[in-house]
Amino acid sequence: MILETGHSPKESMERPPEILSWHDVDKLIDHLLPQFEEEFDGLLMITRGGLIPGGILCEAMGITHVLTAAVYFPDEVNRKLAWPMFLQFPPDTLLTDRRILVVDDIWANGRAIAVVQGRLAAVGCQCKTAVLHYRLRANMFPSLSPDYYGAITDRYIVYPWESSVGPRTGRALPMI
Repeated sequence: MILETGHSPKESMERPPEILSWHDVDKLIDHLLPQFEEEFDGLLMITRGGLIPGGILCEAMGITHVLTAAVYFPDEVNRKLAWPMFLQFPPDTLLTDRRILVVDDIWANGRAIAVVQGRLAAVGCQCKTAVLHYRLRANMFPSLSPDYYGAITDRYIVYPWESSVGPRTGRALPMI
């Protein structure tokens, strides 16, 4: 786990990605757990990146009300202007008047978590957000940030569950 500071975005693109081990993920989870100062009625994992950290946190925190949300931003439009589509989202009845922890692997630019937060707020759900990594300099929302995070980075992160996958495209890398 590396806490990065002092690098320009151009430098971070020129540096190799940070490839994490399962031990690194365990350390990030261990750093997150003591930060939670409140109890949650449930946990909502943003697919696909949030599935594994969300599952680990559910187990560690004893949360049994587990939900998922899938957010899609079309590639045909400028990615920063694309209107999101929810491919999957829990029904309002499972969210209204609840305290939900929203989990993803990384807060890269904040778009996915921000739209999930907005939809949760619209149904009267109180939520907090947690990520393993917060890419502070890439955040598109100056007034938003994750409530809880394991580390701040400006590197491209490769988690152990995605090490055979190319850069967030879902295409497998060639086997050597």
